[in-house]
Amino acid sequence: MEIKKISRIAMLLALSVVLNIIESFIPLFNGMIPGFKLGLANIVILLVIYTYSFKDALLVAILRVFLVGILRTGLFSMTFFFSLGGSILSVVMMCLFKKISKLSIIGVSIIGSISHTLGQIIIAVLFYNINMFYYMAIALILALPTGILIGYLTKEIKKTLDLVIKW
Repeated sequence: MEIKKISRIAMLLALSVVLNIIESFIPLFNGMIPGFKLGLANIVILLVIYTYSFKDALLVAILRVFLVGILRTGLFSMTFFFSLGGSILSVVMMCLFKKISKLSIIGVSIIGSISHTLGQIIIAVLFYNINMFYYMAIALILALPTGILIGYLTKEIKKTLDLVIKW
């Protein structure tokens, strides 16, 4: 990997960590829906998917979860595992749908948002052995507008960056 690419990916990783931490201070719905966030760090993941590769996006997503775990939520805490499960499934599904479908970046973002939610629910079922279907309906409904918002923001940011940066 060339030094320019490593530097850019490192900066994108740092940005995703900062966005994740900033977002953790923004209460949505006053905590009425546990775990619900916009997913601002996923803007960075989408940029990496559309600019670099699946491997790079997966690396950034996993490293972000570890770094936020170290800095904020606690390494190997339940929040860490929820984030890791959601992030891995999200990146895999976004890359898969980007490759096999004609979805726009907004469509791929929606897939990522839904997949992240499903990944977190899978972790909850595995760790707590509880029925999460009641929560899944609410979470999946909320995944749609957040996926649209993050996809739209990513599309606009990518358009601007493509004018400024030769990736």
